[in-house]
Amino acid sequence: MRAWHVDRPGPVGRDSGNGQLVERDTPVPEPGPGELLLRVLACGVCRTDLHVTEGDLPVHRPGVTPGHEVVGEVVATGPGDAAGFGVGDRAGAAWLRWTDGTCRYCTRGAENLCPASAYTGWDADGGYAEYLTVPAAYAHPLPAGYADADLAPLLCAGIIGYRALKRAEVPPGGRLGLYGFGGSAHLAAQVALAQGASVSVMTRGEQAQELARSLGATFVGGATDMPPEPLDSAILFAPVGDLVLPALAALDRGGTLAIAGIYLTDIPALSYERYLFQERQLRSVTSNTRQDAREFLAFAATYPLSVTTHQYPLDSADHALADLKAGRFDGAAVLIP
Repeated sequence: MRAWHVDRPGPVGRDSGNGQLVERDTPVPEPGPGELLLRVLACGVCRTDLHVTEGDLPVHRPGVTPGHEVVGEVVATGPGDAAGFGVGDRAGAAWLRWTDGTCRYCTRGAENLCPASAYTGWDADGGYAEYLTVPAAYAHPLPAGYADADLAPLLCAGIIGYRALKRAEVPPGGRLGLYGFGGSAHLAAQVALAQGASVSVMTRGEQAQELARSLGATFVGGATDMPPEPLDSAILFAPVGDLVLPALAALDRGGTLAIAGIYLTDIPALSYERYLFQERQLRSVTSNTRQDAREFLAFAATYPLSVTTHQYPLDSADHALADLKAGRFDGAAVLIP
């Protein structure tokens, strides 16, 4: 099968020529006990894939195949429990691949914090390929009514955006600010709007700003602009630590800022009195639980989401990552084998 591998992490660019991401023929994997073998129908291109490829997130498995927003068809099952999946079913493989189920985090419902957790496209080969395996217990049934390419971003961008909304604790009818407006933010905005929040978007790029307006944002400005009213909650999607300060400054008393990315550049020194006093909160978002995924996908099944995608052939995965880095598109990129 064709598959991409991170051989030498380093800067990505259409003209980099350094071989960070290399496509080559690779044996089709065999599903182990309790695993599914999926034929990849679509795989989203996530900023986390960029961080793994560039080395911001140290590679856990040399030569790993990135990709963790995978829509696939079950073509084989390994020995043991297939969690209700059968050959021919459509299934999703997401970022969270495995947890031990026994640690104090797992047993209290916080499996996203499991110290032994493993991740698709980081600890195990992901979906920048024609096939991959996924533990059946961590695969997801997918809602009807969506094309394969539209489902792919839901499996990380959508799920993480949903968890970030929970962490941001948007009050009923509250004012939410989103910093950065890519694949995750444009889905989180729709969930928040459906739940009755007003949404302000602060982001660079005319395409992203226009998308925000089209989805119903009440205010759209530049990345460091102040919204017209103090925010009850905010989510930082851009991996830019410098934006933490303007986001905190935009919060009302008692407001919460959630940082949705797995990677963030350094946060500048901040004044406690100016940015955190009056019970403002700063929170991180770490992966997600399977319960988050179930809740979000159930929401997507009952509330049709508008998913903005840009499709690339599998052979152009390196170009898709370079375009993501350069901000050449709004919404999400999706690879189609």
